[in-house]
Amino acid sequence: MTATADSPARGPQASVGGAVVTLEHVTKRYGSVPAVADLSLTVAAGEICVLVGPSGCGKTTTMKMINRLVEPTSGRITIGGEDVMQLRATELRRRIGYVIQQVGLFPHLTVAENVAVVPRLLRWPAPRVRARVEELLDLVGLEAGDYGARYPSALSGGERQRVGVARALAADPPVMLMDEPFGAVDPIRRDRLQNEFLRLQARVRKTIVFVTHDVDEAIKMADRIAIMERGGILAQYDTPDRILASPANEFVERFVGADRGLKRLSLSRVRDLPMIEPVTVRIGESYQAARGRLSGTGVDYLLLVDDRSRPVGWLTTHDVGGDGTIDPSRAIPGATPVQPESTLRDALSAMLASSVQLGVVVDASDAVVGLVSVDAISQLLQQPAGA
Repeated sequence: MTATADSPARGPQASVGGAVVTLEHVTKRYGSVPAVADLSLTVAAGEICVLVGPSGCGKTTTMKMINRLVEPTSGRITIGGEDVMQLRATELRRRIGYVIQQVGLFPHLTVAENVAVVPRLLRWPAPRVRARVEELLDLVGLEAGDYGARYPSALSGGERQRVGVARALAADPPVMLMDEPFGAVDPIRRDRLQNEFLRLQARVRKTIVFVTHDVDEAIKMADRIAIMERGGILAQYDTPDRILASPANEFVERFVGADRGLKRLSLSRVRDLPMIEPVTVRIGESYQAARGRLSGTGVDYLLLVDDRSRPVGWLTTHDVGGDGTIDPSRAIPGATPVQPESTLRDALSAMLASSVQLGVVVDASDAVVGLVSVDAISQLLQQPAGA
């Protein structure tokens, strides 16, 4: 089955830093058994292609053939028009960023030294290496002055994963391969890492081949999804929206699940909804000030924030009676905050678990930027598939 990429990359426009990756009739056999069978697809420059399917479908084998960790039995793979089999394997791999689930940082090297591994192998001058390390650590949200001298053992799982992404980007490769990159972290951190990576991709626009077993992650992360069956057979290669609206066959329909309508909420982001301006009050302000904010607004809840505008909880009109300064212990806990890059499915799930069915939207520093409502999500869900 042959497929091409013709959809625009999502997110803000940026200069494309990727290269077209093409697989032409690629087969990998172990003895007489095909792990990948006659696979043809094209990944457009600057897009994320997610390979997903059941165990044994050949998705990881396909990804590893791109950087020749696995050699194809037959067929042709090109990056930017160059046949990978015509390049030295070491040269090819230095052109490709690689991120794995276990991160694979060198424990005896500092964070800065880990990020600098490939530039040093390429014999970059020391000042250029230092500048690149600082630039990338800042890009992934890790202050070089705070993190550069630390060792991997002193980092959290999420921080190690960010260092792994920075290392993969170090030599500014046109292509990145990501093998279950967020699979080893807890669900909350995983969602944040996914969001952070999508923000990063909107800036760097690399061509990314991403392997996961999780169809929800595929829908969230992909510009296009390649759903593979056992034996390395490509069942469908298309945009997430088209796959959910029109599965190519019964296998795809079963694989994406019966809740395809609900999964459509994973195609839209919180940033796509109209934002509601919150009525806020800070810790340390008076109850009188809080009552004044609520007066005449028709709003039942105040959002309590700290001195850095991070959400603490909700206060009702009853909670702001009396004199003195606001007691944070009176605040009703809200839903887990969401980010502009969060899917509407994640936002809805968080809001339904809260007594206040409003979602607090925060930026990368966790400061409040607005609110979204369950009603707004419900209205979007009522739109016909493919709309």
